[in-house]
Amino acid sequence: MMEAAYQTRRAELQAYFGDTAAAAWEALTSAAPVSGIRAAVRAGRASMHDTILSWLPADLSSRRVLDAGCGTGTFAAAAAARGAEVLAVDIAGPLVEIAAERLTDPAIISRITWRVGDMSSPELGVFDHAVAMDSVIHYEEADMAAMIARILPRVRYSLIFTHAPRTALLSAMHGAGKLFPRADRAPAIVPVSGANLARRIEALTDGAFRVSRTHRVHSGFYFSEAAEVVRT
Repeated sequence: MMEAAYQTRRAELQAYFGDTAAAAWEALTSAAPVSGIRAAVRAGRASMHDTILSWLPADLSSRRVLDAGCGTGTFAAAAAARGAEVLAVDIAGPLVEIAAERLTDPAIISRITWRVGDMSSPELGVFDHAVAMDSVIHYEEADMAAMIARILPRVRYSLIFTHAPRTALLSAMHGAGKLFPRADRAPAIVPVSGANLARRIEALTDGAFRVSRTHRVHSGFYFSEAAEVVRT
């Protein structure tokens, strides 16, 4: 990683999602009524969430799952409902608190461990599956690939992550600073090439991992591509 730039961006994201945008993300990821723009983003995230779940076993009993960048815990709860033992981690403490407070089912609560910290830390342990949904999208391509590659050696079966695809439309919107309405604008999302990411990940892991499939979702201001990485 380009350490100085990476640490600067990480601090920006921690401040934004842990303070400035915590209430907005709480509303976006709830069932509360939202504006048309936010509703489209919510629909896009729901579609991506469903895609990611469809790529995982229906029965996750005895499987350990990492929710890397868990936010308000939507995926963690869904994985736990399938029987997984989930470690859900995020750098934004307030979002982790919201996630834990939302749960009411004792069975699901007992299967999730919440953690505030670095989602790529080796101290988190070994997992059967890992998911990083919309949690690396603000990093430059090289840093994004390095973060994923740092987690992969501790994943037995699959890691699924999302990124903003580098398309002509998305790159133009990014250049114009219009990926989000001005009042909601987060630190910039960085469109990247999925093919380049796949090559970087393969190189960083000495060919031990490869991207097995991808899927794109576009809903309003939500542009995202999921990639599943598996052992070769």
